[in-house]
Formats: sequence, C-alpha cells, structure tokens
Amino acid sequence: MGKGEFAALSLERKRKKWRGKDRRVMKKGKAKENKRDDLLEGSPQGRGIVLEKRGVTAKQPNSGIRKCVRVQLIKNGKELTALAAKDGAIKCIDEHDEVIVEGIGGAQNGSMGDLWGVKYRVVKVNGISIEMLRTGKKEKSKR
Repeated sequence: MGKGEFAALSLERKRKKWRGKDRRVMKKGKAKENKRDDLLEGSPQGRGIVLEKRGVTAKQPNSGIRKCVRVQLIKNGKELTALAAKDGAIKCIDEHDEVIVEGIGGAQNGSMGDLWGVKYRVVKVNGISIEMLRTGKKEKSKR
C-alpha cells in the first residue's frame, strides 16, 4: 500500500486534519455565533414594551444626544435599546407602549454609525408606523 504524498490514505488524513480550517465550515460557525448574539433570535422584527426613554450620546468626533428607548421583548423577556429615528419621533412614544423593533443595519449585526451599542430601531408604535405618527398623518390610539 502506497504511503506517498498523493496516496489515498495520506490524502484522507490531510482532509481530516484541515477540515475545520475550511472557509465554508468557518462561515457556518460565524452564522451560528451571530444568531447567538442577536436578541431577536434570528427573526427580522420583534415586539416589545417600552420601559423608559433615554438619551444616548454619540461617539467622537460627533456630538449630540440621540433619542432612544429601552424596550423589553415579549418573546424572551430580554431588554434592548432601540433608536427612535428622525426628528420628533421620540414624542410619539410613551412608556408602556407596545413597539415593533427591527435591526438597524450595522455591519455584522453591530451598531450603526456613531451610536454605542444601539443595534435596533423602532418601526411601529401601538400598530401604527412611527413615520405616520411623526408627520401627523395618523394619531396614536388611546388605550
């Protein structure tokens, strides 16, 4: 039986040895890692209850306070910070409102732009789009 460089036995051993270093295997592991870090657990959107309004300061060299809300997700009870995007959107959100949040679109499930640890943004408040509330086309339902 041959034991040369290109003999079947040595090729099998090399294949086993370098299997974990294969690019495709690495990519699969990375996807699982991102899913583990994701508070929405792989889903595109999540529903939650607003706990408090909060101002988050921007990273250097920018300055300013970005208006955010602290949200507790209904599906798993985890808390996250979500951005209330655009001018005047924070006025439409009150404590104990039901909101829908989605990922903000940063690279590799990370935060976007100059915000520390803010990975999500508010899309709807009590079933009504935040953009409609902000522009005044619709009013929030009284609960």
